[in-house]
Amino acid sequence: MASMEEDFPRGGPAKKSSESKAAKPPVEVDNLFKTQEPAVKKKRTGPKKQEDGRAAKKQKSEGGGLKLNALTNVDILHLRNLKVGTLMLGCVKEVSDIELLLGLPNGLRGFLPISNICEAYSKTLSEKLDSVGYLEDGSPSHLFIPGQLVRCVVSYLDLSREGFVCLKVSINPKDVNKELNSSSLKAGMTLGGCVESVEDHGFLIDIGISGTKAFLPKDKTNETKSPKQDLKVGQYVTSLVTEVKNEGRVARLSRNHAAVSQACAETEHGWTLGNLAPGLLVKACIKKVTLHGLIVTFLSSYTGVVDFMHIDPDKASTYRIGDEVKARILYVEPSTRLVGLSLRSHLLLPRGDVLECATSDRIGMVLEGCKMTAVHHHSGAIMELPGGDVAFIHKNQMKEPKEEFNPNHLLAQPEHTLRITDYSPIEQMHLATLRKSTIAATYFSYHDIKEGQLIEGMVQNLEKYGMHIKISDHIKGLIPRLHLADVTLTNPEKKFKEGMKVKCRVLFVDPVKKKLILSRKKALIESTLPLFLSYLDARVGLISHGYIVTIKDFGCIVRFYGDVKGLVPKQELTASSTVKPQSLFYVGQVVKAKVLRCEAEKEKLVLSFKAVTQEDVACVQTGTVAFEVGKKVEVMVLKKDLTGLQVSILPEEVPALLPMVHLSDHVTNWPLLWEGLQEGDTISNTVYLSKSKQGIILTKKPLLVAALEAGDVVKSFSELQVGMIMLGWVKSIMPYGVFIGFPYGLYGLAPKAAMSDKFIADTEGVFQIGQTVLAKVTNLDEEKHRFLVSLNVSEVSLAEEEGDTQARLIQGQRERMAVHDMMTSRGDSELLQKLSSVSLGDKLKMTIGQALEDGSVSLISEQLKNLTVLASKYHITGVNTTPGRKVTAVVLHVDLLTPQVHVSLLPKLTAKKKTLEKGSQQSATVQYVDKDFAVILLGDTGHLTVVSTTTHLNETFRFETEKLTEGSDLTVTVTDLNCAELQGRLLVACQLVGRTTKRHRTTYEKGDAKCSYKVGDLVTVKIKTVKPTQVVVALEEGITGNVHVSEIQESPEVGSFPTSYLKVGTEVKGRVIGCREVRGHKFLPFSHPNFVFSLPELTLLPSKLNVDVDIHSTGGVPKLDSYKPGDELICFVSKYKPDIKCLELAVSPSITGTVELLAMINKPRDANKPQKLFRSGQCVSAKVVGISSRKPVRLFLSLTGTHKLEQGTVAMGTIHKIIPQMGLALKLPFGSYGSASITDLSDTYTEKPLEQYKEGQVVKCCVIGEEDGKFHVSLRLSRIHAGKALPVKDADIRSVSELQKEQIVRGYVNNVGDKGIFLRLSRSITGRVLFNQATNYFVNNPKTFAEHVTQNALLTAKVIHVDAESKRVDLSLLPEDTGEADILPESLGLPLRLRGKEKEEHDKITAKRKRKISENDQEEVVKKKKPQKTEKDSEKKNKKQKSKLKQSQAEDLDSGVEVYFREEETQKEKKKDKSKAEEHGRLQVASAFSWDIDLNTLKPASVAENTIESSDDEQDNQSKPVKKSRREMAQERQEAERSLNRLEAELMDASARPESSEAFERLILSSPDSSLLWLQYMAFHLQATQIEQARAVAERALKTISFREEQEKQNVWVALLNLENMYGTEESLQKVFERAVLYCEPMPVHQQLADIYAKSNKIKEAESLYKKMVKRFRQEKAVWQSYGSFLLRQGQRDAADALLQRALQSLSNKDHVDLITKFARLEFQYGNRERARAMFDQVLTSYPKRTDLWSVFIDLMVKHGSQKDVRDLFDRVIHLSVSVKKIKFFFKRYLDYEKKHGTPESIQAVKQKALEYVEAKGTEATS
Repeated sequence: MASMEEDFPRGGPAKKSSESKAAKPPVEVDNLFKTQEPAVKKKRTGPKKQEDGRAAKKQKSEGGGLKLNALTNVDILHLRNLKVGTLMLGCVKEVSDIELLLGLPNGLRGFLPISNICEAYSKTLSEKLDSVGYLEDGSPSHLFIPGQLVRCVVSYLDLSREGFVCLKVSINPKDVNKELNSSSLKAGMTLGGCVESVEDHGFLIDIGISGTKAFLPKDKTNETKSPKQDLKVGQYVTSLVTEVKNEGRVARLSRNHAAVSQACAETEHGWTLGNLAPGLLVKACIKKVTLHGLIVTFLSSYTGVVDFMHIDPDKASTYRIGDEVKARILYVEPSTRLVGLSLRSHLLLPRGDVLECATSDRIGMVLEGCKMTAVHHHSGAIMELPGGDVAFIHKNQMKEPKEEFNPNHLLAQPEHTLRITDYSPIEQMHLATLRKSTIAATYFSYHDIKEGQLIEGMVQNLEKYGMHIKISDHIKGLIPRLHLADVTLTNPEKKFKEGMKVKCRVLFVDPVKKKLILSRKKALIESTLPLFLSYLDARVGLISHGYIVTIKDFGCIVRFYGDVKGLVPKQELTASSTVKPQSLFYVGQVVKAKVLRCEAEKEKLVLSFKAVTQEDVACVQTGTVAFEVGKKVEVMVLKKDLTGLQVSILPEEVPALLPMVHLSDHVTNWPLLWEGLQEGDTISNTVYLSKSKQGIILTKKPLLVAALEAGDVVKSFSELQVGMIMLGWVKSIMPYGVFIGFPYGLYGLAPKAAMSDKFIADTEGVFQIGQTVLAKVTNLDEEKHRFLVSLNVSEVSLAEEEGDTQARLIQGQRERMAVHDMMTSRGDSELLQKLSSVSLGDKLKMTIGQALEDGSVSLISEQLKNLTVLASKYHITGVNTTPGRKVTAVVLHVDLLTPQVHVSLLPKLTAKKKTLEKGSQQSATVQYVDKDFAVILLGDTGHLTVVSTTTHLNETFRFETEKLTEGSDLTVTVTDLNCAELQGRLLVACQLVGRTTKRHRTTYEKGDAKCSYKVGDLVTVKIKTVKPTQVVVALEEGITGNVHVSEIQESPEVGSFPTSYLKVGTEVKGRVIGCREVRGHKFLPFSHPNFVFSLPELTLLPSKLNVDVDIHSTGGVPKLDSYKPGDELICFVSKYKPDIKCLELAVSPSITGTVELLAMINKPRDANKPQKLFRSGQCVSAKVVGISSRKPVRLFLSLTGTHKLEQGTVAMGTIHKIIPQMGLALKLPFGSYGSASITDLSDTYTEKPLEQYKEGQVVKCCVIGEEDGKFHVSLRLSRIHAGKALPVKDADIRSVSELQKEQIVRGYVNNVGDKGIFLRLSRSITGRVLFNQATNYFVNNPKTFAEHVTQNALLTAKVIHVDAESKRVDLSLLPEDTGEADILPESLGLPLRLRGKEKEEHDKITAKRKRKISENDQEEVVKKKKPQKTEKDSEKKNKKQKSKLKQSQAEDLDSGVEVYFREEETQKEKKKDKSKAEEHGRLQVASAFSWDIDLNTLKPASVAENTIESSDDEQDNQSKPVKKSRREMAQERQEAERSLNRLEAELMDASARPESSEAFERLILSSPDSSLLWLQYMAFHLQATQIEQARAVAERALKTISFREEQEKQNVWVALLNLENMYGTEESLQKVFERAVLYCEPMPVHQQLADIYAKSNKIKEAESLYKKMVKRFRQEKAVWQSYGSFLLRQGQRDAADALLQRALQSLSNKDHVDLITKFARLEFQYGNRERARAMFDQVLTSYPKRTDLWSVFIDLMVKHGSQKDVRDLFDRVIHLSVSVKKIKFFFKRYLDYEKKHGTPESIQAVKQKALEYVEAKGTEATS
């Protein structure tokens, strides 16, 4: 009651509560979210009062007035702060079939279901789903592109089953712009919307504002330049409002990217916090600058925040209070009034609302050496990545889930290792994590999983179709039921439990669709046979495990991994070919199959079971991997021994050896890496090095891996050349020299004299086995295939040595950091954890311990308890080393193997660091040294850093004094002040004092950028490599050259492969014609990543090898602009690009060309696999189409023999769109578009001609004409093959002159109008069929033809008239003319037209009437001048009415509007009304038929004067005046007087029914808001079949009736819906319905339309509408009741039961009783009575005191049940525990029932029961 009184207050004084009395009403701010609460005056104590005063004073000083959305702090947008309704600017990242992934501000991600795009797109998908049953192409990839900016709103926010937050958004304009209305639209506003429909001159855009139509015109200027300007339904556009008309009901938009991106939101636009949209560009003023961002004001009074992620990094330090900036609104949170903005430049001026970068290829990468540049305690941290990029780490990702957040500890660390987890396109920034668990995760995304790989996961749940496996938090897989075990499990739940860890084999993975299929079959998991991951792996003779997927009579189909599958023919199954395969094998069985034949290109594989032998299996298992030197593989450590690591190659699990010496290029890092790696660890970036009987050898040396990856290694002895420098390693050490190993099994000897530039007495100790070295070939022994090399530094020195030295230093430090992380992350040892807490340069408080024999001392530290800490003799010089003394020590080196920590106590190391400049030279002193690295101190600056102990890989030392030792002096140059790879320390270039650094180079080194060859030089070259489009040759001194495929043969034959004629190793003569820049690998890849040098370009053409020929005049290829369209030239196939569907051709070394798909095929079927039509390097003949204007500049070519389209050209076309009323819209070659009429599709017309075509289909067509830049094409075979005499059933009629009278033709129905049926005979000729020539039946309503003659229906017609001048063709569809059946069915019961004798008799009667009228022609001419016009017209009108009364055979039509008139009418008035209605039943044509006449010019018979209609020929005859007698004239005067009296009576009688439009108009003026009057007016017109006039009356009523009279307007809308349902089309009905929903309450309108559908027996439409209603109005009880009533009336009882269950879930509990009762009543009327009784019993059991329900139940049982059931029910009721008064009521009903239906005995029985009840109740009853 309290709530009721609150909603509907009663009269009288209101109750005064203490709260309401004390509090004053809040001060409301117009159109704002915030209310200002006035201060409440109360007496308070002193301290409290002073405190409030200070707070008020502070508030006053800060605010100074009313704030709209005051903000005090800046923070990023967190997921926890999001609410449903939050508006955000999003960026499309990925597009899948059912949803889009959007990047949101501050690294958030949201999913956009395709149902949330717009209503037009959803309707299109629903129609496809209803018609086909599935969505064949429902992906919105054609509507959105990655990087596109959209405005979205949060539509769903909840936790998923895995515990992650599920964020769904919507870009539906009705959701995003729901706060906007028509009156708020202003020119200059930018809005987001979706294409609702495509019109001729533009597009209707859905901007989500009810009552507003937004139109986007097509850009005529861009349409010619780029024909693909058309938008598609559902496509998102951001547009600028350029014009607003009709009070916001019409808006004109512009899509000009420059105008849209630069349009600023202004105050005059009327933006408020309620309708503010993301993506708006605003002018803002900086109000406050904080550490975490800016607080700005915009649009004069609103406040917003700019967080640190959206401050322009280039201007971060320049922002000042009061500065004006431009900002883009990122998000708006309506409930908290929070507005976020961005100042980033990529958002302020986007290029067409599409960001350049939407994703990154670095996602998943683990990066070391990252620096934390800023920490925001409430948000996260900003990290600087190697290379200068920036990443953001959320505060939750800076710690493990259960750890405490300690940003200061992280900030103190100089470097961090992180993993890139995502990329935020809005910020153009990477997102990363510092969680070690995530960084160490093996599988971060689906891209990390490969087919055939063994993988471990956890059982998540078990379904009927299989078992779900969890690999990681974001990776899930499925084991199909067939793959749960080797045999089919009956009860898999007994074997697998939730949470159990299982090992699986990956069968199939699709990273894009995130689909992972696994197998638990033991035979597949333990298989050691090679895996067929692609058809290329299935080489002939190999054996592999597979599983049977299909068993047929002709054999078995076996599947392997991915999409690889093959056929085992029946004869290859077993030795006996008579046994049925089904009896020997079963689906899912794991089998061994041997490859008999494989065609990888055609994806065909033939296998055999019977050919598999044990010898073959054993042989295959030893070589199960596709070994290739230099190929990268991933391995897992199986075992560690002194030789190295025993590993398993993944995913094949083939054993291999990774020697310890091949773990690194640094000797001291070998044992560290060996110690750091443990069994089970996975090692990446290892490569195949060699293979022998002992097994496979791998390497992980970075320099060697880089050389193999670059391909800059010698593969055989024949490629060796003297002077060549190669990278190798020390294989063995002999007294006479060292053997150097190289890839591909090559070994060379470095004699003792060639090991070093210095004298070597003994080979031992100079180099170490496994050490990486550079060797120069000095001598070749061709006979014995042996060669000598030199290791002298002077001969193999590199260019820019310091760069290489620093690169090796950085690589070595990275390896040590990796070992450090590996050993400390395991957490097994407490000592390792302590070691990980210190690093080079740390200052520690220690206590001096004991002195050691070598002069060093040990130290003790609480932080490094139980660890050995040493300070060498050098590092205690001058320091008091008394045991127990407290000192400050500086860490120099942490030895993880010993483990020991080396420190220094020298005071100069603890000095404060000084600032250095880049490039400055400093003196340095070595503080600690090992074999590869040394720690140095730069003078007195306090800076410690690391340098390499050698300046070259091959550097040797003759004496110990040449090596670096503690105290050695160096001169260094600072090259980097903050090197990330050295953990933020200095990077220096060092020069040892006294050490000679000058190197002597040879005169030539391979790959030198400078070469001595000039253009025109003749050379002899040796062919090194043959490729399809080029040949690599070797010149003298090892220089590599290149020969283009066009420079090999003079006139190559089309179809040949010129490079195939050249053999590797042969010598040929060539000539230098130029050079080209290529990327080289002479230097170390990580020191010179962009090294580019020149290669000679040569020719082998005989015509250019003559010395007398000037190469400049003949050797140069034609310039690009010298080619003209139509030129024919020879080209060579390069490759086919499937993403853009074009073929790349090589014309010359510097000119390339492209061929689009339509210009490279001649048959439609070739479009399925165009990449198989041509092979790389193949010679083809092409024609020039044009030259591209964009870079890279290239030729547009054609391979079909045509370069332009003209009449008669046969070309290929792609169906762009199917237009039902026209035909096909096609995309043609060379950027052209065309259309094919429905009559140009075939030489033989068929029913439903467009059914066989679909969008995207490639067809062959012939150009037959051009108009306005678009071509008309024909798909007729007779046109395409014009030279052949093909049979043509339906000729292509090109002009009217080709038609002859009496000719039989066929055509498609164009449309059915009031003028007749129009038949399309050809593209340019349309014939007309008058209605009297269409059927033998007499049709009163022309709409009957439209209902039974559909568009594009194929009809046979006879030509009855041809007018060549006016190009008119009249046709006949009469059965006697065409020989076909009548177009109207006999079941309609229409009367036949008069034919033969009946028509002659009717014509005689008509002729008599004409003669009688013609006798008075002359007299009428005289009497026309006399004022008797009114009487004559009246008489003629009466005669015409009588004539038509006799002739008319039409029946009254139902108006469709229920209007009740007076029932007291005379019989005479009824007859008059009937005759009048019949008169109005047909339309009169007042003039001759015109082709140009409009439908609106036709007038009804009541308006056309002096016309008489014939039922056959419809002739118009002018009425003649008739001479009247005096008696007739007197009667007319009396009739006129009586009419005047009737008119006066009507005006006096308000209840009289109007009989004319004038009368209705008079009544409307007096009662404009009466819907009953307007409906009577509509019915008046409908009785006269004046449909358009009735519509006009309805529209007038809607405009005239006051907006306050909602019910009156709703009545008119319902009448209009009835009208359109009966007389209009489905389209017109839907338009009226949509309008009605906008202007009325939606639910009643839906309800009325559903009732209209149901009453007019449109069951399908009604059911569809009801389904929409229960989704939209699921909280309305009446909707569910109405739908249930409809279903039960249709006999759909099961559907009604299901609907009731849905309703109970949607409605609140208080509505359940009424709903069930309603359904039970409906069940009594239309359904199962027993079920109805059960429903009532169920409700009354729960609510036994609801006497109203008992009463309803009794009424229904009395009506539908038996007497026994009724009596039983009464007996139940009278025993209820309710008030006595109610029981008396039921006794009275019981007694009345028995009096009516019972016997005296039953009546007495009821009385007895009542008496017993009264006695039982005693005094309570009597009272």
